[in-house]
Amino acid sequence: MNSSPSIPALAGLDVRCVGVIGAGQMGIGIAQVCAAAGFEVWLNDLTGERIDAGLAKISESLSRLMAKQVIEEEVGRMALTRLKPAYGIQALEPCDLVIEAATENEKVKRSIFETICPVLRPEAMLATNTSSISITRLAASTDRAERFIGLHFMNPVPLMRLVEIIRGIATEDAVFQSASAFVDKLGKAAVVSEDYPAFIVNRVLLPMINEAIYTLYEGVGTVTSIDDAMRLGANHPMGPLQLADFIGLDTCLSIMQVLHEGLADSKYRPCPLLVKYVEAGWLGRKTKRGFYDYRGDAPVATR
Repeated sequence: MNSSPSIPALAGLDVRCVGVIGAGQMGIGIAQVCAAAGFEVWLNDLTGERIDAGLAKISESLSRLMAKQVIEEEVGRMALTRLKPAYGIQALEPCDLVIEAATENEKVKRSIFETICPVLRPEAMLATNTSSISITRLAASTDRAERFIGLHFMNPVPLMRLVEIIRGIATEDAVFQSASAFVDKLGKAAVVSEDYPAFIVNRVLLPMINEAIYTLYEGVGTVTSIDDAMRLGANHPMGPLQLADFIGLDTCLSIMQVLHEGLADSKYRPCPLLVKYVEAGWLGRKTKRGFYDYRGDAPVATR
């Protein structure tokens, strides 16, 4: 699907209805902030059970934010009325913008684009929340490279202000302007990144995390000593190994592989210990074990 349909040039698309594909941690966070900002939101995933579970988590999150007076009760209640389950991909047809927020796997993302493109209106924009993969390459697998853009939200989405905006080589100026206006309406701060592996945040952050894992691997320090050193010595709010568990060790590995393959520099080689943890299925918080064991009352370092 490399050819683009014959469609009129954009004069700037006004986004009112947003589709989100992926009801995981990132997807539900994106859906929540979009609904809170006044957009109609359709949430889609592979199964109805995942969609329902995602909507339930959004409801819980909004309730917590209202209870803590982070958002006004009226804002939270109205956000819930704007959230709708998209049990079939066809439900995303009316969306002005669809954001893919699936796992950080290029094959999976391409499969999603192949499914969604025939459903969307010709003028609809398509975005990916990828944290590392080439926007240009993903765009080329769609029927709308000119209307494709990267919108990389930070985790957790409701609390983190930043969104990286990444243009592909074919992205139209009007699409970039519409995407920028959309991010502004969400109350987020945008930075523009060139389309290089891992963009800005993860180009800096993930090698640091990988180096912390090498420090553990080589026996320089324990999990707790490494995390304590960076929290107390560099004033980081969270230690790098704790942060890796929060991100997901599979995601960390995927990003390091993109950096290593895309930049062909040995300094980006994923640490063998990171590979081992992922092979073991110890992916961090989401599997209850990573550099910390989360199965008890309090996290316990695994090394």
